[in-house]
Amino acid sequence: MKTLTVRIGKDLYMGSDHPIVVQTMCNTHTSDVQATADQCEQLARAGAQLIRITVPGMQDVQHIREIRQILRSRGIRTPLAADIHFSSETAIAVAPYVEKVRINPGNFHPDHDKARDQFGKLIEVCRQHGTAIRIGLNHGSLGKYITDLYGNTPYAMAKAAMEWVEMCISADFLQVVVSLKSSNTVTMVEAYRQLADMMQKRGVVFPLHVGVTEAGNGDSGRIKSCVGIATLLEEGLGNTIRVSLTEPPVNELPVAEYLAERYSGKVVTRSEPMLEAACTWGPRLLNREIDEIPSSANLSEYLVNEIMQASRRRFYKPEYIACPGCGRTMYDLQKAFEEVKSKTSHLKGMVIAVMGCIVNGPGEMADADWGYVGEGNGKVSIYKGRNPILRHIPENEAVDALLRLIQQ
Repeated sequence: MKTLTVRIGKDLYMGSDHPIVVQTMCNTHTSDVQATADQCEQLARAGAQLIRITVPGMQDVQHIREIRQILRSRGIRTPLAADIHFSSETAIAVAPYVEKVRINPGNFHPDHDKARDQFGKLIEVCRQHGTAIRIGLNHGSLGKYITDLYGNTPYAMAKAAMEWVEMCISADFLQVVVSLKSSNTVTMVEAYRQLADMMQKRGVVFPLHVGVTEAGNGDSGRIKSCVGIATLLEEGLGNTIRVSLTEPPVNELPVAEYLAERYSGKVVTRSEPMLEAACTWGPRLLNREIDEIPSSANLSEYLVNEIMQASRRRFYKPEYIACPGCGRTMYDLQKAFEEVKSKTSHLKGMVIAVMGCIVNGPGEMADADWGYVGEGNGKVSIYKGRNPILRHIPENEAVDALLRLIQQ
């Protein structure tokens, strides 16, 4: 799909005329300036072309400035993206100090007209400072305004994004990237397809940031990411990718680089049989071109099962939704996720979410039957669907409390 070109900083370009850009996100606390700068340097040297850092509040704007200064003093020129949730004022304040701001404008204010006003202000600040914007909407974190009209659907995701796209076009601000992520590969692929169709009909097509959000970890997270991302990249949809794993962020880069090489027309320099199988068979399963992976593929039963589940065609174990963690995460997310998995592995077909924070966890685990969400201060909330059942549970008791509720 032919898109506009968006410049991120001085030397990074996104769009159909340029190679697929690989990015990732820090999981350090932004207030720990040294640790975040060190992780950014590690990620940049490992191949990240864009690094996202959460900015939880106004107090962290100064931290971003300091992190940027440290990186530039070390010769690290990799562009930085600020990740903002809810606070439009924080987005406006940090925009001059980063190359890109990721926001969901629909969450800027409960009053939709005020959200539009704030987004308009952000556009002008970004124009002034040459900062790009990613309009990033996730399944389950749509505003009430849009879900009341269209439900919590792929169509609603695309329609919600298009409202903000239209505002950018009207303001003649074209340094825009758009994403519509979901942990459900079918929902994610359909949302992007609908958005691409809407932008093409509008006659202005912005680059797409694609990824499967909260994909989990290990083989499952990698396979699920490949199935969803490859399906879109095969159709020419996707100009920058992030593989979201509940692991150290540096682990995301080899998977993203494999996908970027495979779909940028480059010669794939690494042998990745598992990823190759997921990219070969996942899109065909997800698109319902086939119902099973043929025996002639010579894949192990384990790998067949993983690809079938990632494609939402057959479930042989629980489906896990787990965010990768970021500077808002206030507990050992990776350890908790492994404990939850080890104690729930027998619950075939159940969807269980393990989320890093209370900020967007309840919304983004939209498909989950049960949720385990960090509150901070050593406490956890347990959700059934979107409803909190238990709050303020000590971390060392929370997994057992979740199991008791499931058993009941």
